[in-house]
Amino acid sequence: MDGLFFSANRKRLGETLTGAPLIVTAYTQTQRRADMAWYFEQESNFWWLTGIDAPDWQLIVDTTRHKSWLVAPDVDEVHKVFDGSLSYDVALQQSGADEVLTHRQADEKIAELARLHSVVYTVGDDPQAAHYNFALNPASVELKRQLGRIFKEVRTARPELNKLRAIKQAVELEAMQRAIDMTIDGFVAVRDKMQAFKYEYEIDAEFSYLFRRRGAEGHAYDPIAAGGHNACTLHYVANTERLKKRQLVLLDIGARAGGYAADITRTYAFGEPTKRQIEIHAAVQLAQQEIITSIEPNLSVEEYQRNVDAVMTEALLSVGLMKSRDDTDSYHRYFPHAISHGLGVDVHDSLGAPKFLQPGMVLTVEPGIYIPEEGIGVRIEDDILVTTSGHKNMSQRLSTDL
Repeated sequence: MDGLFFSANRKRLGETLTGAPLIVTAYTQTQRRADMAWYFEQESNFWWLTGIDAPDWQLIVDTTRHKSWLVAPDVDEVHKVFDGSLSYDVALQQSGADEVLTHRQADEKIAELARLHSVVYTVGDDPQAAHYNFALNPASVELKRQLGRIFKEVRTARPELNKLRAIKQAVELEAMQRAIDMTIDGFVAVRDKMQAFKYEYEIDAEFSYLFRRRGAEGHAYDPIAAGGHNACTLHYVANTERLKKRQLVLLDIGARAGGYAADITRTYAFGEPTKRQIEIHAAVQLAQQEIITSIEPNLSVEEYQRNVDAVMTEALLSVGLMKSRDDTDSYHRYFPHAISHGLGVDVHDSLGAPKFLQPGMVLTVEPGIYIPEEGIGVRIEDDILVTTSGHKNMSQRLSTDL
């Protein structure tokens, strides 16, 4: 991605914001332990608007004049020596912004905009925050608080950002395909030597090595290498246990390349699979194929969900996990998660709360059946692009076989 991509994104967003300025912030670094910070990952909206992958920068956009300024963080000489800092020239080249301001200059610019506009836009609060079990990065909340002291009204640009980001541009699809292809190659290599692994962490390490060796930024999310009963914990990421013969191993893993994520899941046999494992895997495999087939532009999200419920009900009935089609308790017990989510800069990219699927959207299709009492968990996941005439399975090259 180059500065033209990011400046065009800012222009497209600005055209939806009724002439009010936009001010957004990068994430700040957070503590790992003692005097160490976690490896930094950027706030996705800020990255999509700037291409800047460093902490504590800010962006000011005058949407009426189509001008944008980056605000550089104050970095003292000691931290420049230890941690480095992004130069103004590189920041301008990456972002396509017009100028870099100091914080003092930025205060003057914001005051000038506040004299002309009573309303300002920022990313705003995350509407899903109440469902998280972790603390939020404080940067966006602090910026919103500061803007509230300067402007009469602070509005969120999140809905407009979500809708724009949901429809992937050609250059974004190229980056996503590269990440997906790297992930597929990792799966092929791991499957070829699956029977030689002894521990879950060896699989984790193999993917990490293969991704970095290929030039990926690394994992798009914490990898899941879950043997046996561990696969029934949907976000199991410990990856520490010894693998045992005649169990299934669920691998949910995706590379990040060019700022974009892949997200693929396969379930493989470790040793000779049992008849029950084969039965469960076959039911999930068939369900996924049927669900993917239904994806097309202008399919309503409600109808898509009805299709999914019908297919997964038949899958669960076929393996004896539902007593009848009205047995919703068993349905949600053995298939407890959503069938799809958006994919892009974030591994769980927003699709902009659409009523209908639209060309350019990329979503996962990931049916699963999880039976804790039997120690069996199966999930199969592919990355699907909605096209003008139907769909394209971007990860189809990777077999879904057991």
